[in-house]
Amino acid sequence: MRRRGFLGGALALGASPAAARTVMAEHQKPLPMLSPPITDGAGRSLTLADFRGRTVLLNIWATWCPPCRHEMPTLDRLQARLGGAEFHVLALSIDKGGFDAVRAFYAEIAITHLDLYLADQLRGMMAFGVVGLPTTLLVNPQGREVARKVGPAAWDSPAAISQIQRVITKG
Repeated sequence: MRRRGFLGGALALGASPAAARTVMAEHQKPLPMLSPPITDGAGRSLTLADFRGRTVLLNIWATWCPPCRHEMPTLDRLQARLGGAEFHVLALSIDKGGFDAVRAFYAEIAITHLDLYLADQLRGMMAFGVVGLPTTLLVNPQGREVARKVGPAAWDSPAAISQIQRVITKG
């Protein structure tokens, strides 16, 4: 009897709708973050503090990374759908080829909603604790990391949008 009850419970858990699942592993409490210098497409020097007040999906990527290249259109669609005063996708390239490589890649795959951001590869990876690309951090409006995912994801999926909207709503 107990076995059957356990198995039924396990099957029920596995049958949950996709939107109820989380794409990113959430932390029990928000974590403080460091920020390397970030340069935007206009040449301005920024840090994560410049994005306080908004929920940020910080994606660390490079044009030479196949999984990064594959997920970029989903990030572009996410920014088109949710981007605004409360939310921003910060696609942070760590390409040694600089903005020229990023601009060429954006043009190649028709990225139109993501802004250009660049950080030094070593400083960016160390500051954000990156162990593989892509790495994506969900940052709350107070500038603290609330969730993390190493590896690609479908960022415009119902599950990702649901998880992000929950953080936006919490503020």
